[in-house]
Formats: sequence, C-alpha cells, structure tokens
Amino acid sequence: MIRLKLAALVTAVACAASAQAAETYTLKFGHFLPSTSYQQREMFEPWCAKLKDESAGRLQCQIYPSMQLGGTPAKLADMVRNGVADIVWTAPSYSPGKFPRIEAVEQPFLIPYGARNGDPIIWNFYQQYAQDDFKGYKVLAMHGDGGMGFHTRSKAIDSLDDLTGMKLRASHRASALLVEALGAAPVSMPPPQMTESLSKGVIDGVLFTWSTIRDVKVDEVTSFHSEPPAGSPALTSTVLTMLMNEKKFASLPKDLQEIIERNSGPALNNMISNVWDQHMEGAIKATPAEQIVNISAENYAAMQKAAEPVAQNWVKEVAAKGVDGAALLQGVREIAAAQKQAQAQVR
Repeated sequence: MIRLKLAALVTAVACAASAQAAETYTLKFGHFLPSTSYQQREMFEPWCAKLKDESAGRLQCQIYPSMQLGGTPAKLADMVRNGVADIVWTAPSYSPGKFPRIEAVEQPFLIPYGARNGDPIIWNFYQQYAQDDFKGYKVLAMHGDGGMGFHTRSKAIDSLDDLTGMKLRASHRASALLVEALGAAPVSMPPPQMTESLSKGVIDGVLFTWSTIRDVKVDEVTSFHSEPPAGSPALTSTVLTMLMNEKKFASLPKDLQEIIERNSGPALNNMISNVWDQHMEGAIKATPAEQIVNISAENYAAMQKAAEPVAQNWVKEVAAKGVDGAALLQGVREIAAAQKQAQAQVR
C-alpha cells in the first residue's frame, strides 16, 4: 500500500511538472507609443521574439501599444506594479517624485550625447544608487533618449541671448527648469502635439532627442537644430525603463526566469542603445548641413553655468525625502568619468 501511494505521489508530481513545462505564459506588455514606432518594431518585438524562440514558444508577449490597457502614460508604473500589465516601458519622470534617485541623471549637462555613450552610465547608476526607487519591480532595462538638443522653427539657437523669450516644449520637470534657467519659457505637451504647435507658432521650438524627431515629423516644421560641442554632455536626457511586475516574474518557472534574466539588463540595454543611435544618426545624416547649428564651446559653457541652479535646487528638494542628492550627482559624475577613461584606453 505504501509503495502504491508513493508511486502515485511521484506520478502526480511528474505530471504537474510536465504540465508546467508544457504551459504557455503570455506577458501583457504595455507602452505609450503607436505600434508603428521603431521602439515597438525594432526593440520590443525582437525582444519578445527572442523570449519565444529560447523558450520553444512557452514564453510569449502580447504587446499593447498606445495605452491600450487603459490609463495614461503617467500611470504605467502603477499599472505594472498593480498587475494590470506584466511589463511596461515608460519614463520614470512621468511620475514626478515617485523615483527621486534616478532623477539625478536627468539633471542638466551630466550624460554624454548618444545612447551608446549615455546608457551604460544610466544602467550603472541605477545599479549602484537607485535600486531603492524600484522596489516591487523587476527592472529589465534602464536607458536614456540619447540626449536632447534644441530644434527650432525659425530662429537658430547658438547662445543664451538667442534663447531669451522663446517658447520651448520641455519633456520633463528637469528639462522645463533647464529651459527656464536659460531664459526661455517652458511649455508642456505630449510629443504628438509638437508638430502642429510648431507649425502654428504656438511654440518656437522643442528640447527633444534626434532619435524621434522624424517619427513625430518635427523635422518637417523646424529649420534649425543646435548641437553641443564635440565631446560635451547633452543638455539633458530622459530616463526610460522597462519594468516587470516582480510577482509575475517570481511566478514563472525557473527556466523561463533564466531566459528573461539572460535577455535583460546590459544585454537588453545594449540592444536598445544600438537601435536608438541608428535612428539618431540617421536623423542627423538626413538633415541639411545648413540647418545644423554647432554651439561654440564658450557659449555652451555659459549655458552650463546658467543651468547650475537647476541641480542645486533639486538637491534641496530630494533632501526633504531623505535622499542625498549631492552624493547622487557625484555618483553620476564619477561613473561618467570612469567610462570616459575606459573608452580612451580602448581607443
């Protein structure tokens, strides 16, 4: 009798394991961009295809673009935490104050231009300084937008004087404060509204990344694009992240967890950086040379000086939350300096 019961138990366990191994797990993946965006076509879909391929079809994604799971972009971080989505791609700055530590890398003139240059710094900063911001999440990627520049309708920007009185669209709080510190007026609006607002003269320009200006057709209604001096940091950057519900990740079979782990972190960040820079470089190459304004080193230094109060005030704000902002800014600088030194040695 005991042998029969033991045999039955072993059989039941084996059947359960076999059923789990055969089960298909579909991850609900939400984001705020349209399905035609290069981010979905060249980043999210290939990543999901890799999971499906390596799991022999057991791990799949159902992608919901354009906020099809409901809510607004500002709610994406909450949606994945609450299980409405299993994975989201979002910007922490859409939820001001919710992720105070990662805000450090969005402060002006810290992150180098280009995704391949900036993204490793953002990832390493997250690893060393900002994990407390993301408790309850499984962080799959943490990257930037390649750095922002001025894209203007009819007036070239080469100096602080040029910025005086201009109305510029800013994407997050740090960029809005930067625009204000430089003497212009920040205007908030979602990317799809930028082109019409530029064409009608509602705004004079945008502080935006090269990588996406063609997708939202900003290039069709702007005449000038201001570039920082070679080797200089970007004016500011937007942090973007792919987050997974921590409980959902823990509920998956171990082998499927390992597949996600293997294809996330630096591996996913590198893939994103390469795609991002291809679009950034493509947009710059497609722009007539006479439309590109190379800001002089002297004028860029003056902008940097004028922007210093932005980070200083941010340090005071996060101190009220028990966060040492000065130490975080120093951390960004040290990581960036170490990377620059490592890159110089390779060259």
